[in-house]
Amino acid sequence: MKIRVVNPNTTSSMTASIERCARAVAAPGTVVEAVTNTMGPASIESHYDDALAVPGLLAEIVRGEAEGVDGYVIACFGDPGLYAARELARGPVLGIAEAAMHTAGFLGRGFSVVTTLGRTAGHAMDLAERYDMRRSCLGVHGTDIPVLELDDPKARGVIAEACRSAVAADGSDAIVLGCAGMADLCEYLTTEVGVPVVDGVGAATVMVQGLLTLGLRKSGRGEFAAPPPKQYTGLLAGFTR
Repeated sequence: MKIRVVNPNTTSSMTASIERCARAVAAPGTVVEAVTNTMGPASIESHYDDALAVPGLLAEIVRGEAEGVDGYVIACFGDPGLYAARELARGPVLGIAEAAMHTAGFLGRGFSVVTTLGRTAGHAMDLAERYDMRRSCLGVHGTDIPVLELDDPKARGVIAEACRSAVAADGSDAIVLGCAGMADLCEYLTTEVGVPVVDGVGAATVMVQGLLTLGLRKSGRGEFAAPPPKQYTGLLAGFTR
């Protein structure tokens, strides 16, 4: 099977890290390929960024369908364009927030999200509501580390301290990492904090792989059926179906 992990931002160094983390959990025989958005923001830290990342993300889904990709992971914690991508794909499409929250729900009674900028906390709570995980999501904690500064050696200590504080403040049993750029910190943070730390990149990759192993594909009817063909104009003319 072939799984494509789409980085919705345009920073290729982050894509390389995401790909390593996704491949680390793939079963033998599963081909995992990460791709970088070719249009949009360098990082996604606002609703504006989120919206502008979606056209390029959807173009990658269309390309994957033409190349025979079996399933997809959207590697941004805001899960941008998730439902639109599901309309386009034949196979399963998972967002990393969706996958991480559900995975954390299996590991304890409640979890905390530790993310990048504090301004994204409300959106994370909205996602928990959307995925019926609001009762389990006990808090969202920003570190105020910009996405493109997560590779700073000092960042891991700040994130570890935020995780410890979140566990103490919320009484949570697990931590969900609120950014794909934190994926490679998962093992370190689990050791440092002493509770399960869930990286959505790995969780979503395993879930897509599991669905495909079960022979399950997206339903072709209802809300996630292929979108009706129509004409688009201007910058979106290339998206005409």
